[in-house]
Amino acid sequence: MVSFIGGFIVLLHLTIYAAMIKNIIFDWGGVLIHLDKRRCTEAFRKLGVEVSDELTNPYGQRADLMDFEKGLMTVDEFHHTVRRIYAPELTDAQIDGAWNALLLDIPTYKLDFLLSLKGRYRLFLLSNTNAVHWEEGRKRFDYKGHRAEDYFERIFLSHEIHELKPSPEAFRKVMQLANIKSEETLFIDDLITSCQAAETLGIHTYCPPANADWREELQIES
Repeated sequence: MVSFIGGFIVLLHLTIYAAMIKNIIFDWGGVLIHLDKRRCTEAFRKLGVEVSDELTNPYGQRADLMDFEKGLMTVDEFHHTVRRIYAPELTDAQIDGAWNALLLDIPTYKLDFLLSLKGRYRLFLLSNTNAVHWEEGRKRFDYKGHRAEDYFERIFLSHEIHELKPSPEAFRKVMQLANIKSEETLFIDDLITSCQAAETLGIHTYCPPANADWREELQIES
């Protein structure tokens, strides 16, 4: 199994395994789209609401908010939940604006890189994300006339497949729905726990730092 952690590749490059890898699954937040979670807490603070990282921490999030990530809560229910927990006077627009403040850009060099991989690999997106973040964040894929769906064969979002990384079930569902084999698949995620879960199923992994430019380290060639 090929496992690249934190960009430390030593002398081993993925080019050695190019014939083996046929599928690449990309995480979204931190790998493609750049995030700044402090912007979210600051945006709520400006609304007079103090929130902890339970809003944005993928492993410390409140259970009722994780239901939103898993698609077990509607957008309206999410708004009501945030008002119940934090401030009943917040409007839907205020909640969404502050919630989406953590979303930055997808650098165009990453979008160009994705386009360069198409035709040589089957590309997929697997993300823990909710309906509000995706509705806004998907716009960051708009580039050279392309939309989010143009970069990937299929997009798997936690609120649609009802599974969250790092649960192995999320990866099993993706492999089943995409009809791909673990030994032919590379998964790229900036969270080590997600990579470790993928590795238990025999998936090759690469774990770059969040918001990094990982193209040189990845060394994928046809």
